[in-house]
Amino acid sequence: MRYLGLDLGTKTLGVAITDKSNILASPFKTIRFNFEDYNAPIGELREIIEKNNITEIVLGNPINMDGSKGFASERSMKFKVILENEFNLPVTLIDERLSSIEAHNILSNNGKKEIEHKKNVDAVAASLILESFLKSKGN
Repeated sequence: MRYLGLDLGTKTLGVAITDKSNILASPFKTIRFNFEDYNAPIGELREIIEKNNITEIVLGNPINMDGSKGFASERSMKFKVILENEFNLPVTLIDERLSSIEAHNILSNNGKKEIEHKKNVDAVAASLILESFLKSKGN
């Protein structure tokens, strides 16, 4: 049993994965695709899921600060359906307000240059989403 965390953008998908004991969430990679082509990362995700024996997917749900659901949240809910249909795995939506900002701060505090942020921020945000999920489960 392992969890996969995802941070969906319009052109990128941040991917994080738990260790085998499901205690630690680590950035794994960022998958890039054409603008809003949400079927494009499925093949790469399939490989990651099969290779790492993933049993559940955790997807960030960017709810607005006032608690309403906007375009980005709708995008995540549609991607959730795609994931469920493709992989037949449970997909849990996790509120990810400010995860990208926190990811930028983590990278800055670790001495990463702004140019490096673009390469890593989505995977770091995915690990924060996954970490939030693990905390909610008591891990």
